[in-house]
Amino acid sequence: MGTMRLALPWGARIPLQPSDQEVRLGRPDSTQRSASPAADLSPMAMDDAALAAGCQSGNLQAFEGLYRLHASRMKSVARNLLGSAVEAEDAVQDTFLKIQRSIASFRGQSSFATWTFRILVNTCYDARRSRMRKKEVAHEGPDEIPTHPEPRAASAHPTLRIALERALSQLTRHQRDVFLLYEVEGFRHSEIASILEISEAASKNTLFQAKRMLEAPRSSAAEAR
Repeated sequence: MGTMRLALPWGARIPLQPSDQEVRLGRPDSTQRSASPAADLSPMAMDDAALAAGCQSGNLQAFEGLYRLHASRMKSVARNLLGSAVEAEDAVQDTFLKIQRSIASFRGQSSFATWTFRILVNTCYDARRSRMRKKEVAHEGPDEIPTHPEPRAASAHPTLRIALERALSQLTRHQRDVFLLYEVEGFRHSEIASILEISEAASKNTLFQAKRMLEAPRSSAAEAR
């Protein structure tokens, strides 16, 4: 089965650069990094560990560097999880406030970027639960799963787009989140496992299940052309 790639709703994707021990999310590689995070705190000069050290020391420039490196991608992730640009902006702002408050708890068990995205995803989950509670109080029915991602091709057949949206709405929250993180945002299974706090095997299995559910509507739409 071919890999389904979907269009990002917010700008270009930040590329992933692997390292020997941990894949760095959205980090440009540099062969001339400063030996001390205090020497050069520009985003291009800092690696993941230097960013973490700078933030833990309370250096404002390090926090600004973290924002410049990851804010665009964080907004894209939040937008896909929440289905709302306004809620995504709020989630990213809340995430950076949480990072500032809890930076002392970071122990380097995962990359600093992965830890950051884990906080973001949990913030989005909190926002979805809050939305559901408000709808229940207002008797407006259960929370709806956003279905905004679209096929990458600008001229994609309308039948395929509609079928894809319907199929995404049938996925469980967990299946949809893994699918979006992998297929739309480009995270690797090792990163998804750390962000969602599941095993790498569970991430792969969940993606497989999601793709099986999405394959039928894609085939039906292709036959309708």
